[in-house]
This record gives sequence, structure tokens and C-alpha cells, in this order.
Amino acid sequence: MHIRSDIKRIGVAIGVGYLVGTFPTADIVARKLSGGSINLRETGSGNPGGTNAIKVLGARAGAAVMAGDIGKGALACCAGALVAGPPGAHLAGTASVAGHCYPVWSGFTGGGKGVACSVGQCLVTFPAYFPIDVAVAAMAVSNPKLKQRAFTATLASSVFWIAGGLIWWAKGWRNLWGPKPSALLPLAAATTSAIIAQRFLAAGPPPEPAGSTELSVKTTVG
Repeated sequence: MHIRSDIKRIGVAIGVGYLVGTFPTADIVARKLSGGSINLRETGSGNPGGTNAIKVLGARAGAAVMAGDIGKGALACCAGALVAGPPGAHLAGTASVAGHCYPVWSGFTGGGKGVACSVGQCLVTFPAYFPIDVAVAAMAVSNPKLKQRAFTATLASSVFWIAGGLIWWAKGWRNLWGPKPSALLPLAAATTSAIIAQRFLAAGPPPEPAGSTELSVKTTVG
């Protein structure tokens, strides 16, 4: 009975995380700032993310989209933790990225690239690594080659994120306000990274120089 109850809570955490991830931040920001005349999914790069918002609507819009998407990932993790503890936080965070990339409301198409949501996930579930994540992103931004290759930079950052999770779990290091490191830490990072990679591949090569602006924490925010 106890196991069934745990599974049910985890299922709820995943569902809540996914639904939080589907919240259309970019659509709302674009509608508010353009009076409904601009749809980011049909303008610029066609990606409902921070970089396209900056390109089409300006820095203010881009910052609002990025902040909202990071907030979605963080909120999903917090909600998951309330429902199912540390496992719920990890799984809900990953589910929020899936929801952002493949929202059910639009037939699992037309989502962003999920990186901003993963930033929120990292901030809540792996805060001890977060400063390192920022440093990796900064190095990617300063590297002209990676700066123009958003997918490569994002992939490199994801590898560091997963490796960091493995190290923290193996060493049993403290994780600040995040959950105690467990196998779910690198597993969630790996699953989230796989979702983001799939979204990049499905979307095709990112427009230039959009990748340089989106290199925020885990590089390309979308």
C-alpha cells in the first residue's frame, strides 16, 4: 500500500511538472507587448524563446520570456517536492522541460528548446553546482566558435551538468538548499539534456547569431 501511494504521488508530481512546463510564457509576453499582432512561433526564428523575443520584440520581452521560463522549471521542482519529496522535485523538473518542449495544448509541437526551464530545474535541485554552470556558460559565450554553435555549446554544458551530478552523488557532497544528492540527480540531468537535444535536432540548426544571446546558464535559452 505504501509503495502504491508513493507511485501515485510521483505520478502526480510528474503530471504537475509537465503542466507547469506547458505554460505559454512567450505567447503571453508577445501578446501583451504587441497587442496580439505578433506570434513568436510564426516570426523570426519561429522559436517561442528568449532569443527570438529579443530579436522580434526587444530586450525587455526577451528578459521577461527567459525569466518566466526559468521560473516554470523552478516552480515545477518546488511543486514536485511538495507532492513527492526529492524524487518528485527531480522528476517534476524534467517533466516541465518536456512540457515546455512538447506542450499537449498544441499537439506536442511548437514548443521551445527547454533550456531556460532546465536552468530553473538546476537552480532548485542542484544549487551547489549552479555557480559552476554559470561559469561553463560564460566560457561558452566567450568562445567565438561555440558562441555561433548553440547546439554544441548546449550539449557541452549538459555534459558538465550530468558529470557534476555524478560527482556530487558519488562524493555525497552537500547540495545547499537542494535535495540530498542521489542517483536521480544525474539521471534527471541526463533525461532533461536528452529532451533538449532532441528538440534542437527536431528544430534544425539555430539561426545565427541567435545562439550567442541565448547562452544563459545552460547556454541557449528557449
